[in-house]
Amino acid sequence: MSEQLEAQTTDESVMTEVMENRTDDLERELEEQLASESMDSLFGESVQNFKEGEVVEVRIVELSDDRILVDIGYKSEGVVSTQEFSQPGELKVGETFDFYIDEPEDEQGMPVLSKIKADRIKNWEKIQTIYEEDGTIEGVITRRVKGGLKVDIGIDAFMPASQLTFRPSGDLERFIGEKMELKIIKLTKRRRNVVVSRRKLLEEQRAGEKARLLETIAIGQALKGEVKNITDFGAFVDVGGIDGLLHVTDMSWGRVKHPSQVVQVGQEIEVMVLNFDPKSERISLGLKQMTENPWKSVVERYSVGSVIRGRVVSMTDYGAFVQLEEGVEGMVHVSEMSWTRRVRHPNEMLELDQEVDVMVLSVDAEAEKIALGIKQTQPNPWRQLQETYPVGSIIKGVVRNLTDYGAFVQIEEGIDGLLHVSDLSWTKKVNHPSEMLEKGQEIEVKVLSIDPEVEKISVGLKQLETDPWMAVVEKLPLGTIVEVEIAKLVSFGAFARLENGIEGLIHVSELSNDRVQKPEEVLSVGDKVVAKVISIGAVERKIGLSIREAQRDMDNQMMEEHGTSSGSSEPVDVQRAMQGMVPGGMIQAGKSLADVAHEMMAVVNAGEQARQEQAVADAKAREEAKAAEEAPVEETSAEEAPVEETPAEEAPAGETPAEEAPAGETPAEDSPSAVTEAPADEAAPDAEQPE
Repeated sequence: MSEQLEAQTTDESVMTEVMENRTDDLERELEEQLASESMDSLFGESVQNFKEGEVVEVRIVELSDDRILVDIGYKSEGVVSTQEFSQPGELKVGETFDFYIDEPEDEQGMPVLSKIKADRIKNWEKIQTIYEEDGTIEGVITRRVKGGLKVDIGIDAFMPASQLTFRPSGDLERFIGEKMELKIIKLTKRRRNVVVSRRKLLEEQRAGEKARLLETIAIGQALKGEVKNITDFGAFVDVGGIDGLLHVTDMSWGRVKHPSQVVQVGQEIEVMVLNFDPKSERISLGLKQMTENPWKSVVERYSVGSVIRGRVVSMTDYGAFVQLEEGVEGMVHVSEMSWTRRVRHPNEMLELDQEVDVMVLSVDAEAEKIALGIKQTQPNPWRQLQETYPVGSIIKGVVRNLTDYGAFVQIEEGIDGLLHVSDLSWTKKVNHPSEMLEKGQEIEVKVLSIDPEVEKISVGLKQLETDPWMAVVEKLPLGTIVEVEIAKLVSFGAFARLENGIEGLIHVSELSNDRVQKPEEVLSVGDKVVAKVISIGAVERKIGLSIREAQRDMDNQMMEEHGTSSGSSEPVDVQRAMQGMVPGGMIQAGKSLADVAHEMMAVVNAGEQARQEQAVADAKAREEAKAAEEAPVEETSAEEAPVEETPAEEAPAGETPAEEAPAGETPAEDSPSAVTEAPADEAAPDAEQPE
């Protein structure tokens, strides 16, 4: 590109040099004439003294296509070419012009005249006068030359590119043929070179306008200006000698991405003064302030619930902005774009510059915000669900997604029902829906609830079957002994599966009469054991089982059967028999009758052993007494007479001699504190109250 410009410049330079050489020859002739005689003498001589180099006034006497016959007051008339005139078609007979005499007579005796040379002489004088008076002159840009432009001001003048405007312009071609006022900034008489400037004239004009503007400017004043420059953040506007900043935010009440969308360089606009600093001479301008703020009356034009048409002008991750009119935009949130579709980004449904129908949801004129909705312009399918799928109806769906808390089942396009993990099975404890379902699987579910306000529908899978817990309550009352299978071992016990598939919990404290630290010590998965139903929570759907209680019940039953087979005519009511004998503290402490019975059995055994030892001691005492009777009787004093010993078996109940009843060996059944003196290590663990 630079090579082409250089070649073009070279060609222009050659042509310019040729033209300048011809001009120089003509000017050289004029200089010779001017050097020999003064300008006053050229115009002051009479016709009879016409000489070569004089300028005379002539009159047109005849017109033809290419020639003009003129009378110069000489003995013969002159003939000039129409090319001497810039507009030959407008010439009229009788018009007068100044001509330069090249030769008083040619070979035919006619004067040789030139209007161009005469004009140059006259223009040079005019140019000299203007330069000396610091005036202005009108010129026409004729062509581009190296470094600037050639300007016709009566003679060829040069204007550097830097003197054309305030800011350098790379496109000089667009100024060719333009007429403009200029200032002469340099003049060389000897070489007749003239340099002109448009910029100097503009600066002078601007200085005057600036002074007038500073005297009259006021905030809120409307001014006319010309856009001088455009940047990313705004535009600079010349409002009369001062460049003011028109910020992009003050160009329009609406959205402006770039100032070039509103203004162009060279455009004349009317702006308002928003702020002015006389010290720094900085002016802030506003264009939108020339019109009324549309948000002031937005409530009257856009009532809540009305449906209007707008254009999508911008998008974000959370929604789209729709222009309702110039300067008024509303936002459509992604949640307000579709009743059924989950919109992650507005570009899934909208495009820039697309026209859409929207409903006004809310209007805040002070904050300049309008909330819009697209889905509200269409029927709400969630309100029709209650008629299409009433609660309790069974429908088919496809598992669309699995989560930790359940599965989403697609009922129809864009509508999913939540199948919670707790609604998968009556009996099985489901930790994750993948244990029973697969993505894409078609299943039947029952509608449990529909909430159109929050757009939620709940469905269930286990509700398709009868609740087995109802059968549990009927068939397994408290105290029932059943056979179960160990399904799972946990740190706090074991889960056992009943015949109907329901699982019950055997707490670690109910595994054995002995203390168990870990369930693995006594059980394994798959073991079948006998347990007793000790609690049923119908609401919580929990069953408590006990192996220990079942074992005790079976032991008690065996003891009862053993007692009956020993000759007892009636079964012994243990509870009644022990009533009044069991200290109330044991029962109040929460111990079951079975635990108390075990403690009592331990005490009874200890008492039986004490009675056996007492019997042995009594027998030994009788033998010693008998031996004493057979021995010879000796005379003794009354004080020394032995006390008659009554046999133990003949002594009244409770009067056993002290020496025959060793300390601490009182029979347990005769001691009121027998139960409380039982060893601590023989006490049974806490048990539940009898059912």
